Parts: sequence; C-alpha cells; structure tokens
Amino acid sequence: QVQLVESGGGLVQPGGSLTLTCAASGSGFSITTMGWYRQAPGNYRELIGSISNDGDVNYKDSVKGRFTISRDNAKNTMYLQMNSLKPDDTAIYSCNCYASRNDRPKWLYEYWGQGTQVTVSS
Repeated sequence: QVQLVESGGGLVQPGGSLTLTCAASGSGFSITTMGWYRQAPGNYRELIGSISNDGDVNYKDSVKGRFTISRDNAKNTMYLQMNSLKPDDTAIYSCNCYASRNDRPKWLYEYWGQGTQVTVSS
C-alpha cells in the first residue's frame, strides 16, 4: 500500500506564503497522477490542482497565479507553494494519488493523506 502524509500547514497572515509537502511512502508501487485538495468547514472538498507523472499541471481557476504544484518523482513527493494567501484559503489541505502495484499493474488504486490545516488570519 501507499501512505501519504501532508506537512507544512499552519497559521499565516493574509498575503503571506506557505509551502505544503505531500510525502508518499511504501514499496512496490508506481504513482501516476497526484493532486491537492482542500475542504473548508461547511463546504465540499474541492480540487486545487493535479500533476501528472511527467509534470503536466492543471489548476483551479481561483488559484492560478498564486499556487504552484510541483513534484519530485525520485523522492515520491509533491509540493504546493501558496502565495498571496487569503482568508478564503483557510481549509484542510489534503493530497491524493493514483498508483498501481508493480506486481499488479492493471489495478489502479486511489490513496489519500489525512490532511493538514491551513489558517489564513490576521
């Protein structure tokens, strides 16, 4: 199995920056697409953006120009650089990935991290 752990959340002031890390651990698997999501109280979980295995990225319109997703395949990690943060960005941020077991490459699984809290407030 694959375990995903997010880190880097915390309290920041409006206009500030924060970088989140999603670290994948395990062995015998191959990760394809990874994504960042967030969920604010009373709202559905929404997709922030996703990144393919070869680095192609798609973003939610509201974060374009402020958020940047990247990944390091050698480290099995994904990053979310957030700039110009707004109070509306306050949410629990989670990462996910799609991966297959190397011994069962035709079976695709979805994995989720537990999330990390980001609070934007003065």
